[in-house]
Amino acid sequence: MDGVLIDTEKYLTKFWCQAANEYGFNMTFENALHIRSLAAPFAEKYLKSELGKNFNYNAVRNRRRQLMNEHLQKNGIKIKKGVKNTLEKIKDKNIKTAVATATNLETTEKYLKEIGIYQFFNKILTASMVLRGKPMPDIYLYACEQLNERPADCIAVEDSPNGIQSAYCAGCNVIMIPDLTPPDKNITEKIYGIINNFEDLINFI
Repeated sequence: MDGVLIDTEKYLTKFWCQAANEYGFNMTFENALHIRSLAAPFAEKYLKSELGKNFNYNAVRNRRRQLMNEHLQKNGIKIKKGVKNTLEKIKDKNIKTAVATATNLETTEKYLKEIGIYQFFNKILTASMVLRGKPMPDIYLYACEQLNERPADCIAVEDSPNGIQSAYCAGCNVIMIPDLTPPDKNITEKIYGIINNFEDLINFI
């Protein structure tokens, strides 16, 4: 969702760094990039390996959420280019859709309703619904199961390496819309295609 449907990834990385720095940890932009779409257990392990075993993951994450909420309440959520029109076209073709995100369900539903696209999705699925979050394949396998479709018959739209890894390992056809991370060799080996924005997705469908 973040970075694909809504333009929030740049704020997530910014506020992760700010929150960590407030707690006395020198979290870099690269650290923040690394944990995009990463499930909490994996993110906590990574950040402690980078910033020290005393890194208070839960406290920093809660502060990051507070900073993020304050920013979005003041400035609103911006939808990515072409998202609504493309979802309307997809719905007209009777193609089933799902959101598979690392963001919690309450926040996910709030964001999707706020930007007016909640009604376009058959299923809203979050990491809390599966045993292992991204980059493991569980969330995409569960999404396919809920849609009653084979992964090989599904397109997964992702912007981050962790999300791409999750969808790829589930067996989906992965389309990347680069946001903060350009595709490198490791990414291009796992994706079916690259598009500039959500509008271009209709060409693959």
